[in-house]
Amino acid sequence: MEAAILYSGKYGSTEQYAQWLQELTGIAAYDIRKPLPDLSATEFLVLGSSIILGAPTFKKWLFRNWEQFRKKPVLLFTVSGTAPDHPNLITWLNLHLSPEMLAHLKYVPLRGRLDLMQLPWWLRPLLRLAARMTKDPEEAQRMREGFDYMDRDSLQPIVEWIFLRQVSAIAPKPVPASRPIPEHLEI
Repeated sequence: MEAAILYSGKYGSTEQYAQWLQELTGIAAYDIRKPLPDLSATEFLVLGSSIILGAPTFKKWLFRNWEQFRKKPVLLFTVSGTAPDHPNLITWLNLHLSPEMLAHLKYVPLRGRLDLMQLPWWLRPLLRLAARMTKDPEEAQRMREGFDYMDRDSLQPIVEWIFLRQVSAIAPKPVPASRPIPEHLEI
């Protein structure tokens, strides 16, 4: 079974989820900013991307490489501070990905981590300013204080999706009904 986990992140949360997925499934994880192996033989892909300022970090890469993935099953997980059921996540994906991509991808949103000390010095005051301007008190608090929502158990839907693809790849194929069963195989 040929498969790969490809990810793009900024501050480590997406990479951590990709590494956990590798441990749980045995499928190799690759950072798209580094040279990648030949992916032409992959039967399915798991793509992971951070969401920074409402945009997936792998957007340009995905558009450049979409042709080679468009006929394969692809699961996309995103990592952000936004709650998985928040409508902004779908809005952001609709703004940044094509309708064909959105129709093709299985989507799983995950929550990540933001350590303010990892941010560039100039971004921290901008984040505090944005926190003052936002109307959502929970979002403002995340911008001011950072957050850590990392949860290995939240990978369960992705692991199940992978497992179903792995099982279907090794399951015996049904015999077409138009071919008679040889007599020596009949019960």
